[in-house]
Amino acid sequence: MANHRSVRAEQELSLVAMEFNEGAGADTGVRVDGRPVSVLPVVGLFGANASGKSNTLSALRFMCRAVRESFADWGKHPERVPREPFALDAEAREETSLFEVELLLDARGRRARYTYGFELSDERVEAEWLHAYPSGRRQVWFDREAGRPEETGGEFRFPGTGLKGRKERLAESTRPNALFLTVGAALNHPELAVVHRWFSDNLWLLTPAGDVSARTRWTRELLTGAAKENKTLWERIERMLSVADLGATGFTADPATGGPRILHRAAGGSERPLDFADQESSGTHAWLTFLGPLLHSMDRGGVMLVDELDPSLHPLLVAEVIGLFQDREANPHHAQLVFTTHNATLLGPSVVHGSLHLDQIWITHKNATGESELYPITAARKTCKDNNVERRYLHGHYGGVPRLTAGEIARETVRFGQT
Repeated sequence: MANHRSVRAEQELSLVAMEFNEGAGADTGVRVDGRPVSVLPVVGLFGANASGKSNTLSALRFMCRAVRESFADWGKHPERVPREPFALDAEAREETSLFEVELLLDARGRRARYTYGFELSDERVEAEWLHAYPSGRRQVWFDREAGRPEETGGEFRFPGTGLKGRKERLAESTRPNALFLTVGAALNHPELAVVHRWFSDNLWLLTPAGDVSARTRWTRELLTGAAKENKTLWERIERMLSVADLGATGFTADPATGGPRILHRAAGGSERPLDFADQESSGTHAWLTFLGPLLHSMDRGGVMLVDELDPSLHPLLVAEVIGLFQDREANPHHAQLVFTTHNATLLGPSVVHGSLHLDQIWITHKNATGESELYPITAARKTCKDNNVERRYLHGHYGGVPRLTAGEIARETVRFGQT
């Protein structure tokens, strides 16, 4: 990604392990360019406030929405692209915004690797490309460059026979501010639909504030829909409530609203439901509303992007979530988790189950000009397995922590509080 919100220069986030190993539940049945690699199920982003963690996830979310919406929604303003370039330098507005993703997808009973990306200006799609590796060797399915303003969607190249079907007709139907991938999927091109489906069905962003109602709705639909008809799913949700040690023994659906009501053990051994909105703790709210998206990803695979994984949740419970994704038996569909956090206990020996390996730890840092930089912790400074990564991170050895002197805030408070 490049030139999106606080990200100015090109940055890359990788879910490929640094070394071929089976640690952290990595998927090792993968070959790239003829060599075996390990694909990680979990990556955590650490960094100071306002360093770019959320904007890293936002770039993936923007790419997802562009692929899903450019054909229809962007057509309401055919001479505009709703991008968000870097705002602290006026020259960034004249530069393109770049988004690219490399995927490994199951298609027609076999795994295939794809590289898809595009560049955007304020007015149009300046470039777009899709490369496939069905047998390990690259096939350029299409390359697109913006042409003269009077041209429909730019100049398209379809070298070779990799991409089948009515490619030229699709190109003629592509507006300058629409993505060719979106147009192809909307018009039922089977090969383009495989890549498009990953964006539409397998990538979700959960934020600490904006998506709370969405999470609650998702969980409510799970409780009143699939779970109501599926006894096993109902029992799974009850067990996950119980093992979280929230004092809950189960749940039921409110007959009036359909919303969840958590059951608690009362005096005499009976169970009593509490009103979810008014009587449950913030931790219970956070956990139950998280269960809908979590179980959805476990059952179908895909990528969960979670901005602030641990609001109101105990560090041991957060570690259990990470451990769930890293457990091959519990995660048979290879669901992946990319999250942001300030929870440094995930870096050290404080938690055993669910702790992160070095190649799962990424740092965001904002430089002197306000630009976010993203790098793996292994690139920050030489690390060893016997290092106390948690302590070294908090002491600033890897970057990504606030530039504060101990007691500085208290001294400033006293200084300006004096009369």
